[in-house]
Amino acid sequence: MSDQLPRMLSEVVDFSDYAELLPLLRNTIIACVALGVVGGLIGVFVMMRDMAFAVHGISELSFAGASVGLLLGAGVVPGSLIGSMLAALVIGVLGSRARDRNSATAVLMPFGLGLGILSLSLYSGRASNKFGLLTGQIVAIDNPQITSLLVICALVAAGLLVIWRPLLFASTDPVTAQARGVPTRALSVVFMVLLGAAVAVSVQIVGALLVLSLLVTPAAAAMRLSASPVRVTLLSVVFALAASVGGVLLAAGSSVPISPFITTISFVIYGVCRLVSGVRGRG
Repeated sequence: MSDQLPRMLSEVVDFSDYAELLPLLRNTIIACVALGVVGGLIGVFVMMRDMAFAVHGISELSFAGASVGLLLGAGVVPGSLIGSMLAALVIGVLGSRARDRNSATAVLMPFGLGLGILSLSLYSGRASNKFGLLTGQIVAIDNPQITSLLVICALVAAGLLVIWRPLLFASTDPVTAQARGVPTRALSVVFMVLLGAAVAVSVQIVGALLVLSLLVTPAAAAMRLSASPVRVTLLSVVFALAASVGGVLLAAGSSVPISPFITTISFVIYGVCRLVSGVRGRG
């Protein structure tokens, strides 16, 4: 027992050729930076609008779309985008209230997971492609994929910046915002489309099961430290970048998928922020 753990760690972790390996991960590191920025930005609104459960539901439909795309040869990215968009629009249209939104999400989640598993069971290609859709991939991002990922991330970030002020108003005080003529319904649908796109590209890195670690946990941690929208947004982006880039740098020296490192770093950050918040509360 005493020798088993060190032997297991030596088999999993190996930084001997780390310097030679890092240049090969250029696309993955760039993707993690882009996802960290987008995840940190959109995560603030996910938390403010109480949509963490909806993110999980969209990721399940994104997984189903990616699996169908893989099975039919149409591509993982287009399939993931279509699945995310359909889920986001259905949840956005049917669930204006939190209770309705949670009901719609709970109905969609098992359907998406079942459809994804069925598609993967029928797929006869490499097993690594199946596993990567659930837990993320580290070296499978080629130049066409990184280009599409950067374009989608840029569109999501630009869309958020355009609607930032009215969306912030509608997220903090929807009743007053609607009374003052802010198109809260239209903003909700636009935000769901942006959220669907962000989930679709995140699935490529951390997998469908662990999207929450990039789109929810960093913002939740930031909100433990500040109530200022500006500070929360900056901290959320910093935390998401630390988790995504830190995760890929650690995963480069191991045989473990990238997602456990990202989720662990993200969880540790949240734990530290929660501890700091608790100490402040007693002081």
